[in-house]
Amino acid sequence: MLKRKEFILGAACGLLVAAGATAGGVISWPGAYAETRPGQIVASAGASGLAFAPPQGAPLSFADIVQQVAPAVVQIEVETPVERPQGMQGFQIPGMPGFVIPGPQGQPANPDAEPELAQGAGSGFFISADGFIVTNNHVVANAKSIKVKMSDGRTLDATLVGRDQGTDLAVIKVEGSDFKFVSFEESAEPRVGDWVVAVGNPFGLGGTATAGIVSAKARDIDPTGYNDYLQIDAAINRGNSGGPTFDIYGRVIGVNSAIFSPTGGSVGIGFAIPAATAKAITDQLMRGQAIQRGYIGVGIRSLSPDQWEALGESKEFKGGLVETVSPDGPAARGGVRVGDYIVSVNGEAVENGTDITRQVGRAKPNDNIRIEVVRDGRRQTLTVRSGTRPPEDELNAENEDGATPFGQPPSADGGTVVEGAGVSAITPALRERYGIPTTVEGVVVTRVTPGTGAATLGLPVGSVITRANNRAVTSAADLEAVVAAAKEAGRPGVFMLVWTPRGTVTAVLPLPKPE
Repeated sequence: MLKRKEFILGAACGLLVAAGATAGGVISWPGAYAETRPGQIVASAGASGLAFAPPQGAPLSFADIVQQVAPAVVQIEVETPVERPQGMQGFQIPGMPGFVIPGPQGQPANPDAEPELAQGAGSGFFISADGFIVTNNHVVANAKSIKVKMSDGRTLDATLVGRDQGTDLAVIKVEGSDFKFVSFEESAEPRVGDWVVAVGNPFGLGGTATAGIVSAKARDIDPTGYNDYLQIDAAINRGNSGGPTFDIYGRVIGVNSAIFSPTGGSVGIGFAIPAATAKAITDQLMRGQAIQRGYIGVGIRSLSPDQWEALGESKEFKGGLVETVSPDGPAARGGVRVGDYIVSVNGEAVENGTDITRQVGRAKPNDNIRIEVVRDGRRQTLTVRSGTRPPEDELNAENEDGATPFGQPPSADGGTVVEGAGVSAITPALRERYGIPTTVEGVVVTRVTPGTGAATLGLPVGSVITRANNRAVTSAADLEAVVAAAKEAGRPGVFMLVWTPRGTVTAVLPLPKPE
């Protein structure tokens, strides 16, 4: 439904793919209702009392549980094609922008040559005796070959069964039977503070176990909006992606997917896809079903309380701002407009853009979706017939405009100064100078006066203010009129959408307090 937006955590920190896996799976516990199946791992410790209360002696050692579940955890090795940069004798190292492996000296790059193959590693775990393995989508996406190394030293060829970019989950399969396997815990939910164990393949070292606790639940860090992550502090590093997170009884409660790190290594903040989500998706993939989600063709922006206030709403306002509408898409045909505030989907109030994504994603293709919007201060309900959400990489490609980075000097024409920002209407010369796509309309920031409200925002020269207080702006006069109206209304600032080569960002231009 929504176009995927670039996701950034902090100025110096980033969400890094954690290539690694933990084993989880079909495990029977005393008092459990499921019947034991051939190959199913059975825990030796009882799970009496509270659902996640540790057995007597924990956490003195996790050795018994690691020994039980380790046979179900595998290392995954892939070969993935990488594009050779134009004009360079070498190829890009995956995950390391700016680093290139040089090619032979004196030999020009051959544009018709087959792409180079880069090796990658991750983790996974068996969820059935007949060879089905769960991992992350990003571990196996576009892989030309997939090999699975088991705890007993065997290496098997694997084939891709299915993958879902929206949740970053995938299922692969190896031929054979009687594999040791584990299963997802569906009935009991872990609590913050419960012990967890992760088993995986960090940095390609092979079977490695780490332990920690559930640090938080329902972390909304997903740019697509389909995962409420478990946050854990068991050490997760590159190579751990795709493995499960176990509870103290060896039940799989999550699939390791990402880490938050300023260094690229573990700092004790890892994220796992909850078992309930993973089970539902992998079950469909194992049956050969494609994961389909509703889609209406809009870009939604979640706003902060201060931004809603700048738009004239209360700080407690809930909903999402419609930033873009795909031409001739379902939303456009249903009457949704840029600037609408979506406040409910199918009669259910929404908190923010992520909530809207999930509500629409639950719809099936061709379902009628009732979208309640606020437009010009009035509420109205629109009916939109859902389409089918395209793959995430296609949606991301639509957002890539190929613009050049910032760093150009200010224009000789300083433009009209509005609250410290020199702005000008877009001309062909300015469009070429700053690499502004033809699809972007607004006013170009040509200079910023130090010590002004615009300077506090850090607006870079070459950025484009496309909307101000939910009105399209195409000239300096448009922006001046919006600022004047905001001052007259006594608002603390002007809410703006600002295009940059790295994506559209939001900003509130602070206004001086009335005398």
